[in-house]
Amino acid sequence: MGRRSICVGFLALLILGVTGHPLEDLVVRLPGQPKVNFRQFAGYITVDDEAGRSLFYYFAEAYGDADTKPLTLWLNGGPGCSSIGGGAFTELGPFFPRGDGRGLRINPKSWNKASNLLFVESPAGVGWSYSNRSSDYTSGDDSTANDMHVFMMRWYEKFPEFKSKDLFLTGESYAGHYIPQLAVALLNHNKYSTGFKFNIKGVAIGNPLLKLDRDIPSTYEYFWSHGMISDEIGLVIMNECDFDDYVFSNSHNVTTKCNNAIAEANQVVGDYINPYDVILDVCYPSIVEQELRLKKYATQKSVGVDVCMTYERRFYLNLPEVQKALHANRTNLPYIWSMCSGVLNYSDTDGNINILPLLKTIIQHDIPVLVFSGDQDSVVPLLGSRTLVRELAHDLDFKTTVPYGAWFHKGQVAGWATEYGNLLTFATVRGAAHMVPYAQPARALHMFRSFVSGRRLPNTTHLID
Repeated sequence: MGRRSICVGFLALLILGVTGHPLEDLVVRLPGQPKVNFRQFAGYITVDDEAGRSLFYYFAEAYGDADTKPLTLWLNGGPGCSSIGGGAFTELGPFFPRGDGRGLRINPKSWNKASNLLFVESPAGVGWSYSNRSSDYTSGDDSTANDMHVFMMRWYEKFPEFKSKDLFLTGESYAGHYIPQLAVALLNHNKYSTGFKFNIKGVAIGNPLLKLDRDIPSTYEYFWSHGMISDEIGLVIMNECDFDDYVFSNSHNVTTKCNNAIAEANQVVGDYINPYDVILDVCYPSIVEQELRLKKYATQKSVGVDVCMTYERRFYLNLPEVQKALHANRTNLPYIWSMCSGVLNYSDTDGNINILPLLKTIIQHDIPVLVFSGDQDSVVPLLGSRTLVRELAHDLDFKTTVPYGAWFHKGQVAGWATEYGNLLTFATVRGAAHMVPYAQPARALHMFRSFVSGRRLPNTTHLID
């Protein structure tokens, strides 16, 4: 072995210590990244050797004492949207894109203050995840859960020291399907495995799609209750629309009056409101127009929130030097990175699956479940989620252990919460929206830190936040 090889090997040991972290996946430094005292890794895990189907991941160690903190998996929804662009670089990861889209700034409320964070672009066809077999881009909930099961097994082979650590499964939106289905797949693995078993300690899903026939009407209830549509339109929808047994692919039980009222409601709400965050200003394509409008019309709620972050994120993640630093796009995909996939053909019927029985199974394995809702989201509003959690508690014969009431952060009401049977919690996050950590980062971090620490949300202002 030559001197250069010895030096490189010694440097690797200095960087990685004695852990099993893979040197080839180490992200030395991202372009325009501030200095930090934690390590990052990114790369691919092949989940089907024959098809070459591979999922891209980004992993950020926890701030300080990473070895003593749990591992948290985060998945975004869609279906077909990127957990790298969403969770990692817009919501709860350690960095946000700068305003010029050419560098990064620190997220002071990153969830890696409380846990090691793992983000995966799933299924294949999302972001930089790919397959050499184009038919793999036709997928659904079962194949997604199966691939993520294989991903986790093989990711642990790269990072064996995490096998024994507490594992939390988290996500938002259509991850209300992804995460419970993955949790059940991992529990089935544990049931039949005579060797390694996943150490699942909690499931947390934000503004999750759980049951269509309750989540869909909640959108129009939300529009009406927030003054976004008239009494007349709201009454027609409530009286004419039968959402029982509603499915994506077949709405034969919806009348013409109902369809017309829904179309009118959507028109009244209009294009200048972000339905995922109804109080947040929208980002206008023209930077000049954006600056002028925000200076004139910005509300206090929008101050401090970068409403154009999605544009900055897209620009940054498509920089060749960024992709090189992340070991991403290794096959030179014939399309640019985008937040939500343009090549994925995802099942249009799997959204109809009722997730409550899966959550029941998870809880019956003594795994705590947290359902949280930003209260400014009209796409999957708290109105439906709260009702469904109560239905689940009734089905489990759980009594209310914490009555519905305010929880606090920094002396302010951070939301409202209730707990059933010590294993099922529903919490709102005040002033947050569909992407809770993006709109209310401090409150979201407080909620997450409490969950992974096994603490209840504080119902008094006297506790130190």
